[in-house]
Amino acid sequence: MKLLAFNGSPRKKWNTAQLLEHALEGAESEGAKTKLYHLYDLDFTGCISCFACKRAGGKNYGHCPVKDDLKPIFEKIEKADAILIGSPIYYGITTGVTRCFLERLMFQYSVYDAERSSLFGRKIRTAFIYTAGATAEMVKEMGFDRYAKGTEMAMERIFGSCESFFVTDTLQFEDYSKFVAPRFDPEAKMKRHKKQFPLDCKKAYELGARLVREDS
Repeated sequence: MKLLAFNGSPRKKWNTAQLLEHALEGAESEGAKTKLYHLYDLDFTGCISCFACKRAGGKNYGHCPVKDDLKPIFEKIEKADAILIGSPIYYGITTGVTRCFLERLMFQYSVYDAERSSLFGRKIRTAFIYTAGATAEMVKEMGFDRYAKGTEMAMERIFGSCESFFVTDTLQFEDYSKFVAPRFDPEAKMKRHKKQFPLDCKKAYELGARLVREDS
């Protein structure tokens, strides 16, 4: 089994990245091979609407023709057993780079037919880990739960299955005294982080294991 993970956060060692690392550890505990990509290290854009992946009889039908850093990654995804995408929530949506990645990933396999068919060719497991400095209530207020559900439905239609894991009220900074952020109580944030984040990491570990477990 092979699990590919994608970090859509610009921070390589903070909340999202840490959760993804725990998920990969969970997958490795089941004997899977894993690989983590940091999307901010890659050179690519969102979909350019060239429609080459939709052209009847075209050589790129079902595949994005754009030659950038995503091309070899898409080839690896087509051989993977599961993919996991992590992103912070910025203004009620994923980071821009995550959204660009999803546009390119999903559109090439989507068919304009009544059945909303998929050209991916087989079923694999997919999942998201979302992080937010805001509380769960605030995330829902912003409507991110509805956005995430729509993305989840699209991924499920294309790849066969999808689930989402939300981690909220996370730490934005190691030292709040260095930043202007009066809406947050640093002591309360730190206290909650010490108690809750290890539990969230454990859930991420279990998610990674579940994604590659053959009997799940």
